[in-house]
Amino acid sequence: MKTLHNNLVCAMVAMALGTAATVGAANSKDSSASFPVLSKATQIELPAKAAELVSKADAKHREQMTIDVVKAAVGLNPAAAPNIVASIAHANPEMAATAAATAASLLPDNAAEIARVAAVAAPKKSGQIVTAVCRVVPKQYKAIANAVAEAAPDQTKQILAGLSTAFPMLEMPLNKIILSYSGNNIPTVPSVLNQVPSSLVPTPTVAPTTTATEPTATTGSPQLAPPTYGAPYVIPPGGHVNLDPGSGVTVPVRNYAAP
Repeated sequence: MKTLHNNLVCAMVAMALGTAATVGAANSKDSSASFPVLSKATQIELPAKAAELVSKADAKHREQMTIDVVKAAVGLNPAAAPNIVASIAHANPEMAATAAATAASLLPDNAAEIARVAAVAAPKKSGQIVTAVCRVVPKQYKAIANAVAEAAPDQTKQILAGLSTAFPMLEMPLNKIILSYSGNNIPTVPSVLNQVPSSLVPTPTVAPTTTATEPTATTGSPQLAPPTYGAPYVIPPGGHVNLDPGSGVTVPVRNYAAP
């Protein structure tokens, strides 16, 4: 009887462990068709296999395939996320921003490193990478932009433009800082961002699509909040005023800091 009891206990423990492993695998995999293919790849093969799946997708569905592949591959091996993104970006530069943003949405603490490797693999897409990743992890915009600038130092204008695209509220402060430099002395991204007020916490203008809730059998289509609109702009009495650049008049700058 004691042996039978021990066998039953062992069987129950094994069953519990097996169930836990199954649930873990279900949570890590994407519901796309890419998971079965990626799950057969070794850890070393995974980044290249992910890039191969994206490359084989037709142009119309390549962006969605990139999102699905990154979700599935990172779910299988989160530590390989930078290599997965780099491999996809190198083989498909036009998907660098999508791959980086998708991975950053899954691993926000690694957003800057993910953006950096994407820029190393596809430097000409640095501006798009900054825009996409910053929209997913907006509070890390400085670290993300600096990391991309480290990977692609000759893309300063594109990187700063990418920040302005993600956060229009930064456009005026960034332009003001850049104009303070004379001649062809183009400032570095870190030197520009160091002059942005720390109180300025930008928010993205467009919600990232990579983190949207996917429809399920029970929830149906994801529910989106209706848009909100502020009060219409009213021209102050007296109309507009043309300012002479040499008059010394200081134009007040709106404080966009979060309340």
